[in-house]
Amino acid sequence: MALNKLVAGNWKMHGVAADLEQVEAIAAASRSLAAVEVALCLPLTLIERAVRAVPGLAIGAQDVHFAEKGAHTGNASAAMLRDAGASLTIVGHSERRQAHRESDAEVKAKAEAALAAGLGVILCVGESLAVREAGGAVDTVDAQLQASLPAGIGDPMDFSVAYEPIWAIGTGKAASPDDIGEMHAAVRQRLVTAYGDAGNRVRILYGGSVKASNSVEIFALANVDGALVGGASLSVADFLPIVEAAAAAAAAG
Repeated sequence: MALNKLVAGNWKMHGVAADLEQVEAIAAASRSLAAVEVALCLPLTLIERAVRAVPGLAIGAQDVHFAEKGAHTGNASAAMLRDAGASLTIVGHSERRQAHRESDAEVKAKAEAALAAGLGVILCVGESLAVREAGGAVDTVDAQLQASLPAGIGDPMDFSVAYEPIWAIGTGKAASPDDIGEMHAAVRQRLVTAYGDAGNRVRILYGGSVKASNSVEIFALANVDGALVGGASLSVADFLPIVEAAAAAAAAG
């Protein structure tokens, strides 16, 4: 089943008010590419200002807390993100799982809280280089995904899974087409097992040093329904060619 492509940018801890110019440029440049949904997951400090600046572009957060409110210093709830204008959030990024020691159970709870509040969710999974080299990549990611998936997803178009091999994030290295194809097929099978036919309508994104030079090849693969883009999403010059590659893949069917 061909799904509309989703290309989401993750700005991580980058961006101040002056960088809203790039948000505006990305929104303007991608407006004519209707076959691709474009989203930018920005720092919390920019979400409300970006929503005001580009009301037609999906603006998201990079994390969310699973509690509705309470003594959670430095965190933001799903209701707070919605109040700021966000329409989606990333959960379970490897940088959260590793640096903040987030468990699969926490990621699942975050995904469920976000979906319950009406936010779209991009749930990240991925393996380390040691696991990949030991031949355990597919089994490891499948187990991680199974333990992180929310109990229900509602509209499948509001939920995506991003496969991001940890060793390829920000390194300039990308997984081979064969490795991506194998992993995305395994992710699809887990989604169908978990959600039935709705699992066929969940978009699976690839992330891990996605850039203009490799995006055409990546988007041509089966079960690659878009991308989660890191550093290349910070400027329109780097991000737009990836969006255009997704649009070309969508047109090719």
